[in-house]
Amino acid sequence: MIEAGSPPVSDTPVHIDTSKASIARVYDAFLGGKDNYEVDRQVFEGVKQAAPEAADLAWDNREFLIRTIRFLASQTNLSQFLDCGSGLPTAENTHQVAQRLRPEARVVYVDNDPVVLAHGRALLEENEKTHFSPADIFEPRAILEDPVVNDHIDFSEPLALLHVGTLHHHVGERDPGDIMREYIEALPSGSFVVLSHFFDPQDDGYYTALANRMDERFTHSPMGSGKFRTEEQIRSMFPGLELVEPGLVRCCDWWPDGPRYKQEPEVSNCIVGAVGRKP
Repeated sequence: MIEAGSPPVSDTPVHIDTSKASIARVYDAFLGGKDNYEVDRQVFEGVKQAAPEAADLAWDNREFLIRTIRFLASQTNLSQFLDCGSGLPTAENTHQVAQRLRPEARVVYVDNDPVVLAHGRALLEENEKTHFSPADIFEPRAILEDPVVNDHIDFSEPLALLHVGTLHHHVGERDPGDIMREYIEALPSGSFVVLSHFFDPQDDGYYTALANRMDERFTHSPMGSGKFRTEEQIRSMFPGLELVEPGLVRCCDWWPDGPRYKQEPEVSNCIVGAVGRKP
């Protein structure tokens, strides 16, 4: 269990298998970061062959996260955030956005990637309201019973649960909608869920073909996951929730920061997100 105040760690974590791509490191490559290896860049380059503007997929996802956190911190009374699948640190992490607007906000990150764990420990040394747990985000019961999570998240009070860009990497037999149902059943009334997912827009043959090409590249890459699901499948991940306007939309269309003067890249049609409130 890693919390703020843990001893410093080296820049190069131990027990990292550089022969296998890491979801966190691949996203880092998509975002132009430096914390990735050749095997991770191979995934990025492969997806770029299917969609040259593939990096925009990751940026749409990241900017959606930032806007939703800003909304929750400024327009609700929430002061606790459980971020599942936090990934590697970039500019404007969840705790930075939330605590800028709500200094008392508590954030618990959950990720079991060894590179993320090392960076997370270093990042959080100076932030006593931000904590980190190395649990499996696709095992809701493990998260809900995790000591770090329970030390810093009060499940008797509303909270924000974040699953941003995570469930399209779930490759187990369990249905993602069932995973989210277990999470949501444990949330108190007034909680919010933020979720984004790779999208197969089945009513448009061109974009479906684009989604299928990227799905194929992700699935048969060293990372082995990246499922583009339908609107019906993604909506099933919000069971019992009231979606905040504008509902389930392209990530770039969820309350953009201003008027749009540039045409969105084609890949923007292949990732969607929403914010749901538990009544």
